[in-house]
Amino acid sequence: MREKSDIAKLEGQVIKSMRSWLEEAGFFEIFPPKIVRASGACENIDTLFEVGVNGNTRWFNPKNPCRAYLSQTAQLYLEALTPYLKKVYSIGPSFRAEEGNDNRHLTEFTMLEIEFAGGFEILLEYIEKIIFRAAKDLLNLPSAIKDGLNINQGYLEKLRLPFPRITYDEAINALGLSFGDDISSKNEQKLIQKLGNQPVFITRFPNPLYDHGKEITVEKFFNMIPDPENQARVLSADLILPFGGEAVGAAQRVHKFEELKWRLENSRMFKRLKEKGGELSDFNWYFQRIKEKSVPHSGCGFGMGRIMKFLTGEENIKRVITFPSNQVNLI
Repeated sequence: MREKSDIAKLEGQVIKSMRSWLEEAGFFEIFPPKIVRASGACENIDTLFEVGVNGNTRWFNPKNPCRAYLSQTAQLYLEALTPYLKKVYSIGPSFRAEEGNDNRHLTEFTMLEIEFAGGFEILLEYIEKIIFRAAKDLLNLPSAIKDGLNINQGYLEKLRLPFPRITYDEAINALGLSFGDDISSKNEQKLIQKLGNQPVFITRFPNPLYDHGKEITVEKFFNMIPDPENQARVLSADLILPFGGEAVGAAQRVHKFEELKWRLENSRMFKRLKEKGGELSDFNWYFQRIKEKSVPHSGCGFGMGRIMKFLTGEENIKRVITFPSNQVNLI
């Protein structure tokens, strides 16, 4: 437990730093629900944990029974409040039914999410400043505290802003991949080495709702706005960290109701959801909020476990989380 207490102190310090930056920047903390309809899902519907009572998975809303799930993302809840509060964030668990026992995935992990009224370039600046703040605050801790936290001090001292940026097309060309391929964790680290061993933004992924003339395996959340200069790409980005890999997924959002609804109905995510018994009505509350009021906005989610891997230089995610859980380890 001594080792776990050091991990707990490190987790607490990193969350404290990130929350401090957000509060100073004018963000309001929000507390979204954790038992939700399908509106709390990310792009991979297959990793949803379904919630039931005594085997009844339609326990909720007895007059019109519906399915419920453990939340994977607070994105849509934060989006609904953005027109009114302008800058919002939440910190809480994300639940993913990830199979196996590897060094990158957990069934429950802490995620920090932000949404704000603003565009893509500001979003990337926010992300790198939040990560940079967490790293520098660790370096500035008194030695008596810092020495027990196992941070990757030599590496963090070399961290610089801004982080390098590369488009998806440039990345697959550099890695010798085909258009539409997903970029594996091994290839992510190769890309980092090519770009100076610093955190790297991969931007402008293929638009999943565009006809590319072929099936693409790289898949992103439905609510990403097409690049106005190239409709075949979206204003999205993944932040790839040394040791941590893909740790932040980000995008400017679609804010016009009809386009938003069309993108959801035609997404692969929704097609898989319908196969599992999900319905468009799972998103009615969200659609209603967008119809009432919406503004151009952007946001992202920070996977704290992978950020902790980056800050410590640790390869195994289970060694940087106080109480890690996965398919073979349930505490």
